[in-house]
Order: sequence, then structure tokens, then C-alpha cells
Amino acid sequence: MLLQYVRRRFGGHDGPPLEAPPQRGEPVFTADFASTEQWVQGRSWAYPNGGPTNRGDDKRDHLVVDPSYCRAGVFRATRRPEGSWSTGLLTTEGSAEGFMVQTGDVLEASVRLPEENGAWPAVWTWYEGGNEVDVFEYHPDNPDLLELSNRVGDRGHCYRHEDVRPGARIELTVEFGAKSVVWWVNGAQAYADRAGVGRHWRAYLIVNLSVCAGTHHPPPDATASAMSYEVDALRVFRP
Repeated sequence: MLLQYVRRRFGGHDGPPLEAPPQRGEPVFTADFASTEQWVQGRSWAYPNGGPTNRGDDKRDHLVVDPSYCRAGVFRATRRPEGSWSTGLLTTEGSAEGFMVQTGDVLEASVRLPEENGAWPAVWTWYEGGNEVDVFEYHPDNPDLLELSNRVGDRGHCYRHEDVRPGARIELTVEFGAKSVVWWVNGAQAYADRAGVGRHWRAYLIVNLSVCAGTHHPPPDATASAMSYEVDALRVFRP
């Protein structure tokens, strides 16, 4: 979700009092980005016609199937001659396993944020034209801010903290509750939306690096030719 949209609609409300992350047992999904059974690369139905471009969402992306763009957990983007950017994307939609998160699940992810202007990393969910919850989005021009949003419940929050900065490693936890989606950043509660996803929600996972086209956030610097961010780990737990 774009920062301007979050600010306009949601402001800075933090929801209920702070609480610790939920207790977790064994994971039902542990990401292996190299696995072609878990993940499909270079296409997503969250993009028009499955990709490779999504200009209507202010993105310069051109999704590619080169494994060096995502299969090692480093999500990369490089400038193309015509001005778009080759970008890495993985999704569980259409994969052999076809894993979906569902109501009550808890997702954990460890990421290293990008440093370059124009970078737009995200971990998010998608199913049949919606069911989108953004575990996080980030833009280095707002260096201390994470965007956290629940499109299902029409809620979102701009979370600021000194630990959030270009190049920083952060730990994210999200509980997809029926009545409230709750985010933790580095073990501290960042936002509880008090809207939730409903009892029967489910969605595929998407992990990608997009590139801003410049309408809402600055595009890449004219001299920039490459950018990246890392996802060190991603797991889903189910009660």
C-alpha cells in the first residue's frame, strides 16, 4: 500500500495495547526459495495478465525467470535498456505445493532492507483478485518507516522506528487474525488493525522487489543500475 494512501485513510492509530507475539509450535511452511515445488518465479496474477509488467501500480517492473534474481533469497532488480527494470518475484500461486496462508496463521520473516532510492520490497498475500495483506512494504526515501496494511479489512499503518533504516535487518511477525491482524517488528508490537481478515480468509504468498515509477515515491537515481534486498527466512505457523 502506498504511503500517501495509508496516511490519508488511516493516520497513526496503533490499535489495542501492546502484547507479546503469539506462542508458536512447529511451522507448516518453511520457505526454500530454490524449490520449484514451493514457488513459481516471474509471474503473478496480482499483475495484469500475470505479468511481466504492472505500470498501473506505478511500477517499472519487468518480471524475469532468471534464478539469480530471487532463488537464493536475494531479490534483485537491474535496469533494462528501455528504462524498465528486470525484477525478481516468487509466489506460491500455481506451484506444485500451492501453499496458502489462512485465518489464524502466524508468519515470521527476517529481511534486510534495500538502500537504493526507487526500491520497493514487499512480502504480501494475494488470491483471486484480492485477499491482500502486506506483511511489509518499504521505500528508502522514507528511511525509518515501514508500511503495514490489510486491504481485506481496509486498514493500514505507517510504522516508524530508529531500527528501521536502509540496509537494516529486521524481524517481522504477523498474525492473520479473524478480528485483528497484528504486526510485530523486532519483537515489539507495531500495529493491531482491529479489523482482521474474517473466518474463511486464505491467500497465496508473494515475495518480490518492485521498482517505483516516480508518481508516489522517487524513481531510481539516473546513475543506478542495480538494487536488492534479502529475505533470510520465512516461516508460517498454524495453531
